[in-house]
Amino acid sequence: MKNILGLVCSLIIFQFTFAQTEAVTSNGDRILIYPNGTWIHTDSLLRPIPLSGLEIPKTASAEKVISRTGYRFSYNEKHEQANWVAYELTGAKTNKIYERTDRFRPDPLVRTGTATDNDYKGSGFDRGHLAPAGDMGWSSAAMQESFYYSNISPQYPGFNRGVWKRLEDQVRTWAVENEAVYIVTGPVLNSVSGSIGANNVSIPQYFYKVILDYRQPVIKGIGFIMPNSSSTASLQSYAVSIDSVERITGIDFFPSLPDEQEKVIETSLNLKLWSWNVNSTTIENNKLSTSVQCNGMTKSGSRCRNKTLNENGFCHLHQSQAENGQIRSQSETPRYSAPVKSSVAVQCSGITKSGRRCLRMTTNPNGRCYQH
Repeated sequence: MKNILGLVCSLIIFQFTFAQTEAVTSNGDRILIYPNGTWIHTDSLLRPIPLSGLEIPKTASAEKVISRTGYRFSYNEKHEQANWVAYELTGAKTNKIYERTDRFRPDPLVRTGTATDNDYKGSGFDRGHLAPAGDMGWSSAAMQESFYYSNISPQYPGFNRGVWKRLEDQVRTWAVENEAVYIVTGPVLNSVSGSIGANNVSIPQYFYKVILDYRQPVIKGIGFIMPNSSSTASLQSYAVSIDSVERITGIDFFPSLPDEQEKVIETSLNLKLWSWNVNSTTIENNKLSTSVQCNGMTKSGSRCRNKTLNENGFCHLHQSQAENGQIRSQSETPRYSAPVKSSVAVQCSGITKSGRRCLRMTTNPNGRCYQH
């Protein structure tokens, strides 16, 4: 990245893509100019280099990467869930051939053992997919393996069935529009609020997802950090640079990229380079297909007996509890505390009056600062 002030007179400029401009110098070099006045040679940025295993994050020597039909992952025994799950999703793979199996089971490839049905039973948490079943419908084996508990994390119903699902749908749309994308996703395990089950499965307060489009005409990347709670906020409000996700998680994403490409892709965030219209076949209706017992607690301390189709698992009488994350187990006794403030500060996901994302940092579990 260099300052372009000395080159302005020698540039033949023409419009490129969205807020960026492509230019040609007097010696014929093509460069891409960014709105902040910096530039880079397009040959180094826009020309993909064939790389094997591009989606795999940098791993420590003792970290074991386990391969499945549709994805690879690194397992965290302490928290009984994956550190990350990574895979390439092509447009062709979004064509669903096989239906969900809904057969959750322990992963036999994790020698130390994974979570089980009993850990989630009566916890009030959804068994939230990291690599979604919706991305695995191209293969019977991939679909079945996506239900291993090594690919599952405890997620609040309103999060799993709401904003997290919206993001999964959006990523599938991007896979179609861009031919393929590389995805790494997982829980933020340095910020948890208790655990569930005999195996002490940690409850993440945040989840992340990073996406890389490594195909012409524009290589680009984007990250998301989302609080594990119900939200009606736009997906754009949770978007951050990949570099920001690296700082929060401590994970080095896409280490196989050439250094110059990695620096530009991971430090920049341009929402205009991404579409924000979900394919009509993936739009959710924000309702469950079958009613479930409300997760709310009555004044007497018993679990509410109402049935609800609401995505957050709470009936109309207990929506305030959903907003506060107050889910209780079916045994009608608290098995874990409500989310507490995180030790990791994240950028507030609120939007200012001028339409920009708030620049404040917050440790609130809902991802908003005190003003939002």
